[in-house]
Amino acid sequence: MNLHEVGFFEHAWVWGVPLLAITVVIHVLGLGLVRLMLGGFYETGPARAAGHLLGFATLMGITVTLTTILHIIQAEVWALAYLWLGALSGAREAIVYSLNALTSFGHTDVTLPAHRQVLGALEALNGIMMFTLSGAFLFGMIQRAWPRSGD
Repeated sequence: MNLHEVGFFEHAWVWGVPLLAITVVIHVLGLGLVRLMLGGFYETGPARAAGHLLGFATLMGITVTLTTILHIIQAEVWALAYLWLGALSGAREAIVYSLNALTSFGHTDVTLPAHRQVLGALEALNGIMMFTLSGAFLFGMIQRAWPRSGD
């Protein structure tokens, strides 16, 4: 097996692995910030009181919105990298490709040049990591805030 044929030594790895690490760190820090900003409301606010399902739903809506913004920021970081590397020619094309790769959506005509395709696969791996982190985070926040009878 020729490692150059599978893209092991392509520049995509040199750019992709650090981008993956940086965006995951940004995402984790962002989730931590959301937790700091909203954690008190989850623990002592109206969302914890029995019968306040609307407060719980509102707080979860805010949390999901902020978490979604974090995912958008990550997509923009990757899109900027594609533009900077010359892998894609326009901002719209770069963000469409990035969102497609990050979510593993797979329904776009935008593709990377052959020598950059490993970079797109690394972004998809990055998306799996970030969505898993977000899911765990949201589950934890739900556990904190779920209205309990008897509280």
